[in-house]
Formats: sequence, structure tokens, C-alpha cells
Amino acid sequence: MEQKKISVIVPVYNTLNYLKRCVDSICAQTYENLEIILVDDGSDDGAGELCDKLAGQDFRIRVYHKENGGASSARNLGLRNAVGDYIGFVDSDDYIDADMYRLMIELAAKNDYRVVQISRDELNEDGSRLPDVCTPPKDVRFCDNVTFLKELLLHKGDASFCTKLLKRELFYKRAFPEGELNEDFKLLTELLTGIDGIGILPQQCYHVVCRSDSTTRKRSEEDFSRVFMDIVDNADMMQKLVNESYPKLRRYAVRFNLYQRLEYMLHVPIALMNHKNKFYKEVKKYLHRHVFSTIFNPYLTFKNKIYLLLFTVAPKTVRKVHRRRMRAVAISSNAA
Repeated sequence: MEQKKISVIVPVYNTLNYLKRCVDSICAQTYENLEIILVDDGSDDGAGELCDKLAGQDFRIRVYHKENGGASSARNLGLRNAVGDYIGFVDSDDYIDADMYRLMIELAAKNDYRVVQISRDELNEDGSRLPDVCTPPKDVRFCDNVTFLKELLLHKGDASFCTKLLKRELFYKRAFPEGELNEDFKLLTELLTGIDGIGILPQQCYHVVCRSDSTTRKRSEEDFSRVFMDIVDNADMMQKLVNESYPKLRRYAVRFNLYQRLEYMLHVPIALMNHKNKFYKEVKKYLHRHVFSTIFNPYLTFKNKIYLLLFTVAPKTVRKVHRRRMRAVAISSNAA
């Protein structure tokens, strides 16, 4: 097999305690024709200096330093400087198995796939295993773009670019949206319209480390507006895409919209549930307009439907009850 080069892009921001493990796992790949691009996104914990030190230990590592602009801007800088035939991404607090890129590029080359996906698992900071967010297939499978999109709408698919190996040509006129969370989702749905599908491997070679202090994984009211407004915007984007290009998936898209708005309502601070909050008002209007869809959509669970209907008629009351319940669960867990 011709040794195609893989560019692995790693955005780095204040992950000093995790960075060496991450980079070591990339350097240890059994597929060696790599360039490893570390983009220091304005770290102030020493991670930027560690990037330079690691670059001195492996000639394949290149380092770029920039002012803090978020993971998307760091990835985009990496893309502008990548020269590989394929592109991969690894978050600097995660790590990968040694044969991950070998397995992926072999599948891509054998079948001429433009995108290949490996499976992943989720770990606590102490290394203990968490429940799978995405269930891996039993065997290698090819998932056509319509089916993959449907699985995303059902919250069964994996939207992360970290589990993907992609032909560099796919990024020639595309970039990650900057200033947003859930940035993978928007770009991936754009890419899906230009490919036949994705080859998926069952091996869980990518290890997601769920840090309690991670920007994208915190669930405090302080970071609420960024996270939960973005997922509603993504749902609207998906509805438009489906209406224009995949009309057979409309019921799945409506289900996705309702579910994302349910997530918003379950987390919105009660202080923001008022007539001055235009975003909140629009979410409420959507729920009111889609009561029929809520009741009869076969892709929502019974629990989803009950919560959505309750939020439609008494949003603040439901939010208060839900908040008390979550606090009680947290207290019980800490006591245990």
C-alpha cells in the first residue's frame, strides 16, 4: 500500500496534565507516516511550552502558537498548514491506541472511502469506564450518508471529528465554524452532502477523557447560553437541510428539534425564563406549534413526550421541580 501521509491536528488549551499522554499516543502509532500539528491556543498553564519540548523529541511534530480563539480556530489554523493526504483530529486531553490510524487508513485505501470512522469509549479522569455514548457496530460497516444523517437525528451517531479520518480535499473550501460549541456537528452535516457515506470500524481505539473542568463538558449555568443555544441552532440548521435535501427524514428532523429544545428547557436558568429572553420565547413557541408532533412522533420516548408537553403548559414549574430533583440526586451521589 502506498504510504499516504496523515496530518493529525491537536488543538491545545490548558491541558498540561494530559498533553504528554495524548501526544505520546500519537507518536506511538504503528502507521508512522504522520505529521503531528500541535496548535497552542493561548495556553497559560505551561502547555504551550510543553508543545515545544515535545516537538524536540519527534521530528514529525510541528507547533503553532496563537492567541486564544477556541478549538475551531485552532483546528482551522492546523488545516491551513496541513500537507497530509488525510486529516485526523485528536483532542489534547484524550488519547488513542497505537494501531488506530493503521486500521483507519487500511480501510480507507481498500474501499476508496473518503471518510472512515473508528469507535470510541468514554473514561473518567481516573481511567474508569463510563457508559458508551455511541454503540460501536459488531463488524466493519459502510453507512451511507442518508443513514448516517438519520442516526445523528436519533442521537445514535457520532458527530465527532476526532473519531474520523478524512481526505484533505474535503476541507478545501470548508472550515470549522468559529465562536461556537458543538462545532463538529455543523461541519460534518455539510460534508455528508458531498460524500456517499462513511466506513465505520468497531474497534474502540479513541479514548475520550471526560474532565470535570472541560469547557465543552461542564454543565453549569455560567456556560449554559453557549452550549444549549448552539444545539437548538444546530437543530434548526438540520431541519432546513432535511427539508431541502432529505425530505424522507422530516419526522426524524422534527424529533431532533424537539429533543434539542427539551435539553434547552431542562437546563435554562429559571431567571432567564421570561418574556425579555427572545430565544426562550422562540423555544416555547416551537413547542406550542408542535404539540401534535410531540404526541405522535414515534421516535420520541414516552418520557420525552411527557416532559415536552409539561414544558409546553407550565415551563417554570417543571424547571423548578427538575432542578430540585437534580440537586437531590447530586447530594445523594456525593453522600454515597
